[in-house]
Amino acid sequence: MCNRWPVYHGSVMSGSWASSPAVRRVMQGNRSRDTKPEMALRRRLHAMGLRYRVCARPVVDLPRKVDIVFRPARVAVEVRGCFWHGCSEHGRVPSANRDFWAAKIARNVARDQDTCRRLTDAGWVLLVVWEHEDVAQAADRVAKVVRSRRDTIPPAAGRKPQLRTGNESC
Repeated sequence: MCNRWPVYHGSVMSGSWASSPAVRRVMQGNRSRDTKPEMALRRRLHAMGLRYRVCARPVVDLPRKVDIVFRPARVAVEVRGCFWHGCSEHGRVPSANRDFWAAKIARNVARDQDTCRRLTDAGWVLLVVWEHEDVAQAADRVAKVVRSRRDTIPPAAGRKPQLRTGNESC
């Protein structure tokens, strides 16, 4: 049976990538969803009248989830952290455990590029919002794309098209 948890030998941790138990605790506290930038964007989009799925798989054969998904418009939104996704403006590699982090961030960037390619091939638009972006501007950009695509995308097979009267607010 495989032991997934690190084993402590005195103050040394074996089986873990963390450089110390303190670093491990900090990293375990990092969330994969419902982060502050993501929640701020979601609140703003909801206030604009947009409805969406959270932490959902937009394409069935995509082996990963996206932060915000607008299925009828086929728009996916990823809210990316500068550290984790290698932001060209604010991303940096820590000085401790440098090789591990450089490789980890490179894998994240490669996965992000693969996600973008797969969604584009499936007819989706992927919008990337960086944590340092202004929330109001990002929400306006997302809303504009969602609203422009919502009425131009044909309904999925087996679904009836929605009739629009022009009186809808979104």
